Amino acid sequence: MGRVLIVGSIALDTVQTPYGRVEEELGGAGTYASCAASLMAPVRLVGVVGGDFPQEHLDLLASRGIDLSGVERRAEGRSFRWVGAYSGDMGQAKTLDTQLNVFADFQPTLPGDYRQTEVVFLANIHPQLQLNVLEQCAAARFALADTMNLWIESEQAALLEVLKRVDLALLNDAEVRMLTGANMLPRAARAVLELGPRYVVIKRGEHGALLASREEFFAAPAFPLLDVRDPTGAGDSFAGGLAGLLARLGKMTWDNLRRAVVVGTVMSSYCCEDFGLRRLQQVTEEDLLERYEILRGMTEIAAWNEPSVGQQ
Repeated sequence: MGRVLIVGSIALDTVQTPYGRVEEELGGAGTYASCAASLMAPVRLVGVVGGDFPQEHLDLLASRGIDLSGVERRAEGRSFRWVGAYSGDMGQAKTLDTQLNVFADFQPTLPGDYRQTEVVFLANIHPQLQLNVLEQCAAARFALADTMNLWIESEQAALLEVLKRVDLALLNDAEVRMLTGANMLPRAARAVLELGPRYVVIKRGEHGALLASREEFFAAPAFPLLDVRDPTGAGDSFAGGLAGLLARLGKMTWDNLRRAVVVGTVMSSYCCEDFGLRRLQQVTEEDLLERYEILRGMTEIAAWNEPSVGQQ
């Protein structure tokens, strides 16, 4: 079994949805991804927190076997905070306040043994920082990177350099259209592949995810949830689940990537069922397998000209 290195934010989130409000809940892209990946593989987390960061949050991550040797605590600083609200179909958060604090000058430095980690996930941090991490872990067998509209608009040159260096790029549907100018997602996926990565995953929220290589496409549906209480961190949970399964399986084949996309979809569905990491941290391998098999069943279909079976 391989290991996963995750570099990203560790935050205190205040979130309002139609289902309620939480204040200073454990959050951050690195946190969600690590929690999701840790169900399947050993995780090493790199991030920074302030002296005000609750020790019980770090204890929770450590209880999942997550190696926190790469997490820096700055005793005199304040931790990264985000305040957001969701309404309607909760497809997009409205950011009400962002306080970067110690995250503003975060410069990830990997402990020596971290540099040999097999699978590396670069969560949504500045592209130049992503490049710095890639320089430190050149021995990684597989690297994947997330991004956001801010970096596409303001740091595109550095982002394009990242895309040349990673194996898989993660974007949502709005981001991939912004980056490529293509309206049709298959065409946008191909345009991203021309920039360098071997694979691209387009996250489509409640509509699932699209995986593309230069030769093939694979579409995974989202798990059908009747209620979404808090979608914060769903995309990061998706990425963590994907990276965790790849590390567990060891071989970065097309078939394993398809499996990993479905696992990521399942992990994001669990994330949405409660605020913060409350539901995600309860998920067992049995839970994961149950939803994985449901999604498999949803996508199986007989040949159109086969004789029908059963009753109408």
